[in-house]
Amino acid sequence: SDLKRRFNIIDTPGHVDFTIEVERALRVLDGAILVLCSVAGVQSQSFTVDRQMKRYNVPRIAFVNKCDRVGANPVRVRNQLREKLGHNAVLLQLPIGLEHEHRGVVDLVEMRAIYFEGDAGRNVVIKEIPEEMRADVEKYREELLDQVSMFSDELTEAILEDNVTNDLVMSAIRAGMLLFQLMPVLLGSAYKNCGVQPLLDAVVSDRKSVV
Repeated sequence: SDLKRRFNIIDTPGHVDFTIEVERALRVLDGAILVLCSVAGVQSQSFTVDRQMKRYNVPRIAFVNKCDRVGANPVRVRNQLREKLGHNAVLLQLPIGLEHEHRGVVDLVEMRAIYFEGDAGRNVVIKEIPEEMRADVEKYREELLDQVSMFSDELTEAILEDNVTNDLVMSAIRAGMLLFQLMPVLLGSAYKNCGVQPLLDAVVSDRKSVV
């Protein structure tokens, strides 16, 4: 898009010693990204930060980081968001490879594979979804549509008519999130700049923005 946007990022350490700083930051935020480790998942401080977000009614999305680490399992972290924090968490992406093989994500909204190549993963390359991932992609795509259609009668009708568009899906995601009844989950590896660009796109998109 040619549309220019500016947004301010407020980042506070997640350690318990900085609980007050997180509290102060949340008072002025338009939206938040709850960052979770793909290996450790929901930790004790995650509960505290989540309660703070709820207290100040801050819309949020989740980013499951460190998918390149040994033991990474973003689907398990999504499940923990549901079981431990009580969120209606839904994956918008699937990882292309995990641990040392992590090299991209499959976008379940636009149904495409996104790879991060070149120097520090700065080159975003769009390709076809890997054939070996097709079954999982269809499964999680169906789950995504089932969850987000609850927030859009228009999307429900489009699903029945087999006429789903990206705009309808993203608008429904945004509606559910702003009602605090849906938590979109994205993933990647910030260290390798993998998945960061789609995360920023999600933040500024008119259709699924956290602001």
